[in-house]
Amino acid sequence: MQISSTSNSSATQNDAAVQARIPKQTLGQDDFLKLITVQLAHQDPMKPMEDTAFIAQMAQFTSLEQTTQLSKEFASLRANSELNAAGGLLGRQVTVMDSTGATVTGLVSAVDSTTTTPRLLIDGALYPYAAVTKVEMPPVVETVPST
Repeated sequence: MQISSTSNSSATQNDAAVQARIPKQTLGQDDFLKLITVQLAHQDPMKPMEDTAFIAQMAQFTSLEQTTQLSKEFASLRANSELNAAGGLLGRQVTVMDSTGATVTGLVSAVDSTTTTPRLLIDGALYPYAAVTKVEMPPVVETVPST
């Protein structure tokens, strides 16, 4: 009986170890530097890594890092551009498509930027900037002169 409880305990520990070793889906800068460090530490001193291979790996890593940074900057630029465009709709009459597919038309009274994409406040409800289907000048209200 003691053997089975020990094997159950071992099985539970093995399951926990397997669950703890979930592989990463992407590698980052730290992972690359660890890989290069391990590669250099375990190379044969009589046959060191060729300079060209090392330089090529570093160049690939630098290129990847710059591409990642550029992607982040483009996303930031896009967000700023959307916010500026949404701000340009203040006081305009817009038509948006709501979540049910119905169209709503009204004046934009505010722009909310608390989420990742701007939202327009129309008649007390918030709609995503991307839901805009039509932009018009606000209707002209004629005033009757008093006599």
